[in-house]
Amino acid sequence: MSARNQTDRTDGQEPGSDARTHFGFRDVAEAEKAPLVKGIFQSVAGRYDLMNDLMSGGIHRLWKAAMVDWLDPRPGIRLLDAAGGTADIALKVRDRLAGHGDKTDGRSRILVCDLTPEMLEIGRDRALDRGVFDGIDWICGDAQRLPLQDSSVSAYTIAFGLRNVTRIDQALEEARRVLKPGGRFLCLEFSRVVQPLFSALYDRYSFQVLPAMGAAIAGDREAYVYLAESIRRFPPQDELAAKMTRAGLSQVRYRNLSGGIAAIHSGWRV
Repeated sequence: MSARNQTDRTDGQEPGSDARTHFGFRDVAEAEKAPLVKGIFQSVAGRYDLMNDLMSGGIHRLWKAAMVDWLDPRPGIRLLDAAGGTADIALKVRDRLAGHGDKTDGRSRILVCDLTPEMLEIGRDRALDRGVFDGIDWICGDAQRLPLQDSSVSAYTIAFGLRNVTRIDQALEEARRVLKPGGRFLCLEFSRVVQPLFSALYDRYSFQVLPAMGAAIAGDREAYVYLAESIRRFPPQDELAAKMTRAGLSQVRYRNLSGGIAAIHSGWRV
């Protein structure tokens, strides 16, 4: 396995010093958001699976499998998994490729990119524990300024990471930039519940039950407050689809999961 750490590019547009954005429900300077997000994931890195289990009732594993199903990876793929530090998607894709007879001959490559080194360490350890020593590269970098060449990957996935970037539009433009013509973009993210009654119950769970569970089980109430708030600040399904189209992706579609608690968005670079 190649363990390759790279710093994020500095030649792209930097967040303006006077520009504002959100961190959960807080208003912060754009320059502050990435360090705040990084701090959250440094804090929860060792309990990331527990965090997702609490957020989704364990269903996130099925949602991730559904995204890999829709991707339908084939031998020869060159996949970038952004915000993929713990390697959940990378290992699922590698298992799927192994089922197609592509395991160690090098025809396929998976690039795992994450802003937080602690998350990458967990992913590397998880891969090693499973006996995975090759086929995955580990890159420390920012989804808004990817350390990759233009048209260098055939697929791009991001699961539960897009809502944490400072500029979603810039991250989507970067995704299109690194995709080859004919390349596929897939985003799995918590989204907007489509049933009003269920939405009210979900809000109560998110803002009352979840932070209490985070404090009792993970010892970090504030991280779970931020995560619940960040979901509510993320664009709903149709708005994200429109952003993808404006970023230059084509044939944009989405599928709701579990009544819209999560959604998978798909687009292509043509």
